[in-house]
Amino acid sequence: MLLGKLLVLLFLLSLLSAALTGSMAAVSAAALSGAADAVTLLISISGALCLWSGIMELMRCSGTADALSRRLQPILRLLLPNASRDRETLSALAANLSANLLGLGNAATPPGLKAARRMATGHNGQADDELCRLVVLNSCSLQLLPTTAAALRAAHGAAAPFDILGAVWIASLASIVAGLGAAKLFSLFGRDR
Repeated sequence: MLLGKLLVLLFLLSLLSAALTGSMAAVSAAALSGAADAVTLLISISGALCLWSGIMELMRCSGTADALSRRLQPILRLLLPNASRDRETLSALAANLSANLLGLGNAATPPGLKAARRMATGHNGQADDELCRLVVLNSCSLQLLPTTAAALRAAHGAAAPFDILGAVWIASLASIVAGLGAAKLFSLFGRDR
């Protein structure tokens, strides 16, 4: 709600500034051009997301996604030991993580929400340490294939949209290590109170 009000305020201030400086025509042209560019970009990204979501669905149907999920379960048992005791929660967590590894944040959301709901049961509306670690894992999103970033690069004319892999892997790994480290520190400090 606050962000919406802030955006409306910025919009009104830009219109007022354009009216006072006599550049209303330039602002109007820029707004229309930006809207057209946004639609073009949306169509480009939608195609790539449909492709990778289709590949994820093929992986599900062929059993490859389940195999990947099973391989991720030992890691999840280390990171989220309490949540991994429930088979359905562990399955949702593994599906969430495997979709994130493929850079499919949109496909990762439903199993992530399912896992979070199951993990939050019985905590009286309070997020425990494991639920916070799940949020950190999803926010940092370790990606083997940054499909959305590659789609954006391809839409803007990059000759090799996946040439960012090394940088993405390093940045993702660093953000996960920093995020999990911060979550552990906050967990330790939270227990002292």
